[in-house]
Amino acid sequence: MALFMAVLGVVALVLCFCSALLKWNELRYRRKGLPQGTMGWPVFGETTEFLKQGPSFMKNKRARYGSFFKSHILGCPTIVSMDPELNRYILMNEAKGLVPGYPQSMLDILGTRNIAAVHGSTHKYMRGALLSIISPTLIRDQLLPKIDEFMRTHLSDWDNKVINIQEKTKEMAFLSSLKQISGMESSSISQPFMTEFFKLVLGTLSLPINLPGTNYRRGLQARKSIVSILSQLLEERKTSQKGHVDMLGCLMNKDENRYKLTDEEIIDLIITIMYSGYETVSTTSMMAVKYLHDHPKVLEEIRKEHFAIRERKNPEDPIDCNDLKSMRFTRAVIFETSRLATIVNGVLRKTTHDMELNGYLIPKGWRIYVYTREINYDPFLYHDPLTFNPWRWLGNSLESQSHFLIFGGGTRQCPGKELGIAEISTFLHYFVTRYRWEEIGGDKLMKFPRVVAPNGLHIRVSSN
Repeated sequence: MALFMAVLGVVALVLCFCSALLKWNELRYRRKGLPQGTMGWPVFGETTEFLKQGPSFMKNKRARYGSFFKSHILGCPTIVSMDPELNRYILMNEAKGLVPGYPQSMLDILGTRNIAAVHGSTHKYMRGALLSIISPTLIRDQLLPKIDEFMRTHLSDWDNKVINIQEKTKEMAFLSSLKQISGMESSSISQPFMTEFFKLVLGTLSLPINLPGTNYRRGLQARKSIVSILSQLLEERKTSQKGHVDMLGCLMNKDENRYKLTDEEIIDLIITIMYSGYETVSTTSMMAVKYLHDHPKVLEEIRKEHFAIRERKNPEDPIDCNDLKSMRFTRAVIFETSRLATIVNGVLRKTTHDMELNGYLIPKGWRIYVYTREINYDPFLYHDPLTFNPWRWLGNSLESQSHFLIFGGGTRQCPGKELGIAEISTFLHYFVTRYRWEEIGGDKLMKFPRVVAPNGLHIRVSSN
């Protein structure tokens, strides 16, 4: 009996301590003018619930506090906005003090000079440097031929195999991007780079706690390894003084490129290109394969489009820009896949000064999470929103609507949008014209914070 009472006393003490901690943390952030919400635990905030529960966490908060509320996620006090019009205002007004506010883990791992982190004149300069290597002319003359050559090889031996399409599309997105960046040298650095790169990706969405075994620590270590690989590549190119027709060659050409970047800026830009393209291209490609399998009429329509392209070409003719322009239904499939799977859930901004927003006073340095996921399922914007229907994107200018935020918005709209679409379109071209496939079954999909199949997504592939 005495032991039971002692245990009960300890439990009561722990509960009182936890309650006091929660109350203290709420009082820390109780300022006049802030919206309603809860802040969770000191340091950790509500990050665990946010990452584990995802959309249901957001829906519960909105039901309780409305579409504009406070929280504490990924190590920062954060205002969450779920209002489409307000979200557009936030994205369009960087000049008024709503600058990029990515989590500390992402800044540390991707680099402080990456294009997503900087703002003002620095952002304009870095964005210009990026656009100079992915312009429509360069996509047509240099990048698309590399993409086509890579996709032909990457998809050449899938017949009569059971493959993990998640693994294959991850490899595809990474290796295709690396080939565009470093050309011939990509084959020699691809394996060590890819091993470290996958660790880096996991670390970007983690609490910035630098302890052994954490994704954050592994991400930091992976960045060091990648910086070392890229630094060595830069030095080798400087020593050889040979010309290289690839992204890195263009960035290093001080005579012809008006954007004079330091080695550190080049490395951060390369890491950003790899990171940004990798997740969207790989996940959209994987989910497109799944949705096409689940919707035979859509698969029939996209096959028709791509076989028509092949019929007017010789077997070895590559995909060119005119072919890409003719892939109208494929573009619609990509948009609908991105919408329904919600590859990107939202973007983060940060206030540079105390400011009034939506009738509330937001303190300097707070993050604003522009949560765009729910827009994708709004029945007032998309008829029958939970249905996979690529035809909705044909002929009704949905792509130009103000609520279309799949590729970001304002001055931060994804600069690599058309390059990414070219990669996914070329992948789908060779996949649907060469193969048929069926799912093995039993594989689960998680859709938050990333779209991922924890045990892989396995399909049995056969030739057409």
